[in-house]
Amino acid sequence: MTEHSTHLRVTSDAYDAVAVLYADLVRNGLDGLPLDRSVLAAFADLARVADAGPVAELGCGPGYLTAHLRDLGLDAFGLDLSPVMIGLAREAYPDLRFELGSMDALDLADGTLGGIVCWYSVIHAPPRDIPSYLAEFRRVLARGGTLLLAFFEAEGGPVEAFDHKVTTAYRWPIDVLAGLAREAGFVEVGRMLREPLTEERFRRGHLLMRCAPDRPDAS
Repeated sequence: MTEHSTHLRVTSDAYDAVAVLYADLVRNGLDGLPLDRSVLAAFADLARVADAGPVAELGCGPGYLTAHLRDLGLDAFGLDLSPVMIGLAREAYPDLRFELGSMDALDLADGTLGGIVCWYSVIHAPPRDIPSYLAEFRRVLARGGTLLLAFFEAEGGPVEAFDHKVTTAYRWPIDVLAGLAREAGFVEVGRMLREPLTEERFRRGHLLMRCAPDRPDAS
């Protein structure tokens, strides 16, 4: 078993173990978060205008955010690494599609998605793996497709691990993550930094990007 597959198994097992409790905690996860909802609304507007295909929430957990995207008028489906999370999502939202899988190896043809939302779901990926995740997102997004990343922001510090309640996660400087996305073929549309609420530990970062058109042939 490779180091990468071991990491995926550890992450999946950790979320399986807390799935029911986690689902209860986040069921109304967007209540009282107007800035977070506004960034999701902006993503939905961009995805609807591009009209380039369905939207995937990668790392969907129990599905509440996939349902929110549906309520914003998008053709949305969810994918998660945790079988227990997928089962809870299917039970809670039987009208939506939820699939088991890893966001770094998507069972999708090139250019088939109009949008991707990663709502605090790349936070567990080891920093060395982030470029390959972004490359996979770029592969499956249609030209002009939209990507939204939500993450814990490093507040001027370097990329660093922290003791997430489920399993090890990482905080990212927003400029560093934006730079990696640019190298992967994304153009930044906007960003939003939100200061932590009373019960939160860290600043929240949000990057809204679109899939850049392929470069014209140099010849």
